[in-house]
Amino acid sequence: MPEPDLKDLRIALCIAETGSFREAAKRLDLAPSTLSHAMTSLEKGLGFRLFNRTTRSVAVTSEGAAFLAKIEPFVSGLGEALAAPIRGDDHVRGVLRINAPLSAALYLLSEIIPAFELRHPLVELELHHEERLIDVVARGCDAGIRLSKTVPGDMIGVRFGKPLRWIAVASPAYIEQRGRPEHPTDLMTHRCIRIRIPDGRRYMWEFSRGDDQLEFDVPGQLTLDRMVLMVEAALGGLGIAYVLRDMVEARLAAGQLVDLFPEWTAEEEGYMLYYPGRRSPPPQLTAFIRFLRSYDAQAARS
Repeated sequence: MPEPDLKDLRIALCIAETGSFREAAKRLDLAPSTLSHAMTSLEKGLGFRLFNRTTRSVAVTSEGAAFLAKIEPFVSGLGEALAAPIRGDDHVRGVLRINAPLSAALYLLSEIIPAFELRHPLVELELHHEERLIDVVARGCDAGIRLSKTVPGDMIGVRFGKPLRWIAVASPAYIEQRGRPEHPTDLMTHRCIRIRIPDGRRYMWEFSRGDDQLEFDVPGQLTLDRMVLMVEAALGGLGIAYVLRDMVEARLAAGQLVDLFPEWTAEEEGYMLYYPGRRSPPPQLTAFIRFLRSYDAQAARS
């Protein structure tokens, strides 16, 4: 079997991530026909299909999923190594501008930035806070950080950090006044603080326990688009909020908020750092991406 071309492997990973030849072509700044020819050649060399394609959809085959999962860490790591300056990370310098919502910014400040600054003392890091999804390039930023499900499909994404857990919380005053819901479906008779996500849709509340999976739009008079405001509203007894547990750990410990359904979980993968794929990332961003990967790898071993 001829050795697969690195470019073709990158194309395959991008198609799998975007779920579309057209979106992958936009992200990689290539013609869709180039991607189609590349995948035909790669599949012929491998001896099995990576994707099942129709005129309307693309789905990764079971063999393709197993293969891509094995090669992704190596392809990503090699790409970052090739993009790094020859003289090495220790001498990377320049300004790195990252746009992030408050929850991600707080995570960076507590977990990532102190260690990154020690590793890269010549990099000046600017952290710009923005809750809504914005055009990071138009804002003069090198990258953005958001929950993975809200990242635009034409961006290159790098997941990092521990899984994020969503919980429903309320203040003791609200529970005393309205009673405590015993099951997530009881939320349909309560006052909930709803979430408006960047694309204009309301965020569906999700709950999981064993084989039980629930997802629904809750009722409520108040809708907010910033998690910090939702926490404040819940503290004020205005209703039940659906927030990231990391945002309210101190409030839970102090008894100011109550986790209503501790036996139910709603987790998603960690945050995603994203940046435009039409041009090579600057050295300081490449160094930050490599640092995130090494940080996660170390955390997984400990």
